[in-house]
Amino acid sequence: MITDRAGPSVLVAALMVTILGACGSASEATPTPPAPGEVVWPAPDHPLALTVKAGLKPEPKESLTFHVHAHLDVLVDGRPVLVPAGIGVNITDPAVKRGQWNGATTYGHIAGCAQPCISPLHTHDESGVIHTESAANVPDRLGQFFTEWDVVLSDACIGMYCQPATTIAVYVDGKRYSGKVVDIPLTDRKEIALVIGAPPDQIPSSFPSWAPV
Repeated sequence: MITDRAGPSVLVAALMVTILGACGSASEATPTPPAPGEVVWPAPDHPLALTVKAGLKPEPKESLTFHVHAHLDVLVDGRPVLVPAGIGVNITDPAVKRGQWNGATTYGHIAGCAQPCISPLHTHDESGVIHTESAANVPDRLGQFFTEWDVVLSDACIGMYCQPATTIAVYVDGKRYSGKVVDIPLTDRKEIALVIGAPPDQIPSSFPSWAPV
């Protein structure tokens, strides 16, 4: 006798498919980047001069022979500071293309400028991702990036914040760092957190999954 009533085993199987499908959707959700931090130090308006000051050579386009990404968090009393887009990039050059990420302008995708327009060490967006796109297989250092940002960085000071008046702690991949901060190599997927004043509830410890690379 044929019946159209589903048996218990069919109902259980259908329920399991529904549950597993829901779990799969949750795990595959795209991570959401946080809201932009506070603008304390904007991108400087003379990026290529600062590139040279950092000991690097401006180029007419990005080179992907050595291409790595580190991530920088700067936190003041637990609040994030914006790492600007366009550090190390002459954003006024017409060959520098603009885009959008997280509601803000990005700079890059350079086919070739008529003259040097980008440092091998730079930012494309406001994510805090520091790009090294270089012909030389040598990691850049955090001190070079801060020179390009035109922000003071030393073991005593970050910008206008200096010890002992303000506490400063440096973390690399979630662990307290005790070496010279300017010498931290910007190797691939490294997470650097500069914590000024009161620390956040949680120290960033890994390269963020939402970061555009």
